[in-house]
Amino acid sequence: MNPENDYRQYAPATQRNRDPIFDVLVTVLPDKGNILEIASGTGEHSVYFAPKLKNHQWIPSEPDAIRRQSIESWQQFCPSPNLLNVQNINVLNSDWNEPLKDLEITAIVNINMIHISPWEAYLRLIEGAKKLLSSGRILYLYGPYKRDKKHTSPSNETFDQSLRAQNKSWGVRDLEDVIEIAEKQGFKLVKTVAMPANNLSVVFQKI
Repeated sequence: MNPENDYRQYAPATQRNRDPIFDVLVTVLPDKGNILEIASGTGEHSVYFAPKLKNHQWIPSEPDAIRRQSIESWQQFCPSPNLLNVQNINVLNSDWNEPLKDLEITAIVNINMIHISPWEAYLRLIEGAKKLLSSGRILYLYGPYKRDKKHTSPSNETFDQSLRAQNKSWGVRDLEDVIEIAEKQGFKLVKTVAMPANNLSVVFQKI
């Protein structure tokens, strides 16, 4: 690929968290099927996970045009036959799930989104996931969370303050609120897993 057409972006955290995330994913994903990644960001996770999940098809998605360009560049540099084209999906749209209604989505993966977006984005994510996922299918969330309304570390508290300074609708969410909303939409909490840098993997299953 011509370096002049290299639009790849880099998120330093990806190098640190991709292996721990993968280690959790392989314990909860079905044996095969279509995995939809919501808010794929730079695309680094998708090109890392897809070749390791050969019995699955990985479907990245991203609402931001510049990041979609990054995802496409990563796909060109690191092609994998089971990595599909990036979808233009914005979960703030109430019908975001419509373009995928004819696909059998076996799992939805969402990494580092709900704290860098309005709370409404999580509400719409869950509503769409309810429509896309059949009973037994998996919803995987990753990121920092408060527990019992309290930050789990000083670094998370500082991070929360910096997020809210950028956008008052952003911020580290209360895990209990996240679970409550999911349960109201027909999901049960399977497990939470402590991750590096005071993050959590939160795994739900559609009832």
